[in-house]
Amino acid sequence: MAEKVKLGVIGANPTRGWGPRGHLPAIVPSRHVELTAVCTTRKESAEASAAKYGAKMAFDDYREMLACPDIEAVAVLLRVPAHYQVTMDALNAGKHVFTEWPLGNTTAEAVEMRDLAEVRGLTHMVGLQARGNPAVVYARDLVADGYVGEVMACHVSAARGGVLQRPSDRTWQRDNSLGATTLTIPCAHTIDALRFIVGDFASVSAVVSTQARQWLETDTQRYVDVTAPDNVLVSGRLANGAVASVYVAAVPLKAYGYGMEIYGREGTLAATSANTPQIEVVRLRGAKTGDTGFQDLPVPSEYVKAPAETPEMEPRNVGEMYVRFADAIRNGTRCEPDFNTAVDLHRLVDAIAASSEQGRAVEL
Repeated sequence: MAEKVKLGVIGANPTRGWGPRGHLPAIVPSRHVELTAVCTTRKESAEASAAKYGAKMAFDDYREMLACPDIEAVAVLLRVPAHYQVTMDALNAGKHVFTEWPLGNTTAEAVEMRDLAEVRGLTHMVGLQARGNPAVVYARDLVADGYVGEVMACHVSAARGGVLQRPSDRTWQRDNSLGATTLTIPCAHTIDALRFIVGDFASVSAVVSTQARQWLETDTQRYVDVTAPDNVLVSGRLANGAVASVYVAAVPLKAYGYGMEIYGREGTLAATSANTPQIEVVRLRGAKTGDTGFQDLPVPSEYVKAPAETPEMEPRNVGEMYVRFADAIRNGTRCEPDFNTAVDLHRLVDAIAASSEQGRAVEL
């Protein structure tokens, strides 16, 4: 086995955020990356994170981390508006970079990051973790190998809860300009998993709506106005000619979860989970011509690359991504999904928003 990639994590709060929820529990048992350093905005929290997760170094200034020669690669796990500058600084420091999705707060930012990474010849990965979910990868291969035959139609829906009230440290997500909305995160992850399996969209027609226009801050007991969308409906045609529909929402009560159906000339493939596939374990079922009903399709063991000690759900899928990231660094090969994938998805999200604003179909 090649030596582990020495990784620094920027945005490594020990208790809150995506770092302790998805990344840090995936890195600790990894056989491919080593948690060399952590960085937060306060020395106390950085030292607490280092102690909790076993990092060798703790920083409260990411620029000092980037100057450290012992660090080969960094993971950028900050809020969306901070992705651009930190990622650009990391690339200019010669570090390989794994930046969470959305890559930039705008498509223009994402393009700049992609272009700099390519010019510098560095490995770059974006956090579209559904592409690391073993069931999603297996579904992609089933479709490519002809399980359903020619894909004719597909549908995916994902409903998540928690839209009417939140603590004040999460109500920043109500602001559409800050880049963390139902459109840019749950919808983008969900539609990206679909296009990973069945191919890209050629055109989209969409409705993007804010149904809950105020949230209650549970700790301050005040209502705040909301501009971020919470319901997204997309219909379109894929590049291969199939028709597709997508519905993603944040709902007030009893979210039903995730479901995907792919209908072909020779069979049907279905996926379900309690949440979107970048987070949850996904159950696959299928039926082919001549079958009496749907059958479970267990994911073969070879699709699981992260070590068995990796916790399920978010850390499992993130752990699969780190295997690819490290392998690409060590072998000098392209990483998937990379910043090119992110730019394509940013452009698809832009097209969905433009279709809704303009009331017309948008070609891609």
